[in-house]
Amino acid sequence: MARSISDDQTEMSTTTPLLSHNRWLPSTVKLKTSIASEISGAVGDLGTYIPIVLALSLVNNLDLTTTLVFTALYNIATGLLFGLPMPVQPMKSIAAVAISETPPLTIPQISAAGLSVAAVLLLLGSTGLMSFLYRYLPLPVVRGVQLSQGLSFAFSAIKYIRFDQDLATSKSGPPRPWLGLDGLIVALAAVLFLVITTGAGDEPEPQPPQEQREEVADRRERVRRRLRILSTIPAALIVFLFGLLLCFLRDPSIIGDLKFGPSRISVVKISWEDLKIGFFRAAIPQIPLSVLNSVIAVCKLSGDLFPEREASAMHVSVSVGIMNFVGCWFGAMPCCHGAGGLAGQYRFGGRSGASVVFLGVAKLVLALVFGNSFGRILGEFPIGILGVLLLFAGIELAMASKDMNTKQDSFVMFVCAAVSLTGSSAALGFFVGIVLYFLLKFRELDCGGFGFFTSKKAKSCDDEETSLVA
Repeated sequence: MARSISDDQTEMSTTTPLLSHNRWLPSTVKLKTSIASEISGAVGDLGTYIPIVLALSLVNNLDLTTTLVFTALYNIATGLLFGLPMPVQPMKSIAAVAISETPPLTIPQISAAGLSVAAVLLLLGSTGLMSFLYRYLPLPVVRGVQLSQGLSFAFSAIKYIRFDQDLATSKSGPPRPWLGLDGLIVALAAVLFLVITTGAGDEPEPQPPQEQREEVADRRERVRRRLRILSTIPAALIVFLFGLLLCFLRDPSIIGDLKFGPSRISVVKISWEDLKIGFFRAAIPQIPLSVLNSVIAVCKLSGDLFPEREASAMHVSVSVGIMNFVGCWFGAMPCCHGAGGLAGQYRFGGRSGASVVFLGVAKLVLALVFGNSFGRILGEFPIGILGVLLLFAGIELAMASKDMNTKQDSFVMFVCAAVSLTGSSAALGFFVGIVLYFLLKFRELDCGGFGFFTSKKAKSCDDEETSLVA
C-alpha cells in the first residue's frame, strides 16, 4: 500500500532535499515524494498513450518525431503550470475514427479535427462557460462519467492482457499464450508485482480504538515499516523498463534498425474539404468527451486527490485549446488532459508537476535522438504489460466514485455509467444522468407552492396539524 500524502510530505526533505528546497525551482515542480516515485508515476499513463500513438503511426502515417516533440512540450508546460501530474493523452474519439474510417483519415483531416475541438474548448474556457458547467453539474453525474471511463479502460486492459492485439485495426485476436515474452505469465507477474508493491492505492491507515492502541502498537509499527519500504519501490517504472528490455529480446534486429536524428517538422496544409471531414466525422463525437472527461472529470479528480491544488476548469479547458492550436498545425496528434491519465500517474507515485516534466524531458530526448525509428521499439513493446498499466489506471479512476453514500446518488451514478458503457457514448450517459437526477429532485419537491397540485383534503390536514401544534 502506498504511503499517504502526509507521510510523503514528511519524508520529502530526507529523500530529495535538492529538488524539494532549491529556491530557484518553481514551486510546481518541487517534489512531494522521492524522484523515483515521481518518475514511476510518470509512466503510469503510457498504457493509453503508446497503443494509440503506435496505431496512428501505422495506419495514418502519423509522424512520430512531431508527436513526441509536441507532447513532450505539452508535458513540460502543464507540469510547470498546474503543479500536478496532469496527463497529456491522445484524443481517443478522434483516434478511433481516424483509424477505423475507410479510407483512414489523413493527417490534415486529423489536424482539422483537433483544431475544431481546440476552438470549442478555448471558447468555453475563455468565456467562463466551462467554469459554470463545472460548478453546477450534479456530482453523481460526474461520478458516473468517471466510473464509466475507468471501467472502459479496465475492460480494454483485460482484452490487452488476455488476447493478442492488432493495433492497426483495433481488433482482438486469439487468446494470448501462457508462455512467451508477451505471454499471460509475464502480464500476471507484472500484476502480482504491482499489487505487492503498491497495494490498493493511497489510503490513510485507520487508527485503532484507544484501549487497543498499546496492544497493537508494535505489530502495526512492523507492518507500517514494511509497507513504507515497499512504497519506495518505483513499481510502474520497473515494469515499464522490463517491457523495454523484452522489446530487444523479442526482436534483436531493432538495434540495427534504429537511426539517429529527428525527422523534419513541417506545417500541415489543411484544405476546406479536410476541415469539413475532420469536423463532422471526428470532432463532433470528440467534443462532449473532451468537455466531460478531459476537463470536468479531471478537475473533479484533481480536487479529490489534491484538495489544496484543485485544477481550474477554465485553465484546463484553455490549456487543451492552446496545446492543439499550436501542435495540430504541424501534424502532431490531437491531445487533451484526461482523468484516467491523472488517476494512473497518481496511482504509481506522481504527486507534483515534476512527474510529467520528467516524462516530457524523456520524450524530447527520444524524439531528438531516435526520431521516427523509435516506432520500431514501440512496435515490439509487450501489449500485455501495457494492459497491466492501463488496468491499474482504470481501476484508480473508477474508485473515485466511492464517495456516493446515498442510494439516490448511487442510482444516478450507476445508470449514467451503464448507459455510457453500453451506448459507447459518455455524452449519452451524461444526458441520461442529468435527466434522471432532475426527475428524482422533482419527485421530492414540496408541491404546496403550486395550488393545482394541492388538494383540499391535504390543505385541511395541514391546517389541522398546525392547530394541534399550536
